[in-house]
Amino acid sequence: MSELQFSLDSFSAWQAILWCLYPMTVLVGLELLARSIDDDDDQDGGKMIPALQNYSV
Repeated sequence: MSELQFSLDSFSAWQAILWCLYPMTVLVGLELLARSIDDDDDQDGGKMIPALQNYSV
């Protein structure tokens, strides 16, 4: 039981907070990276409005 107490004492509060926050930081960073790589060729957000299409019939 003293080993458990020693491990709890050696792990500080700021390390516990960082341990909880770093996975979320990584996920947010990956999301921002994915949004910055925009390979979509339509610039209007993907709205397909047939009335606004220029068809020469």
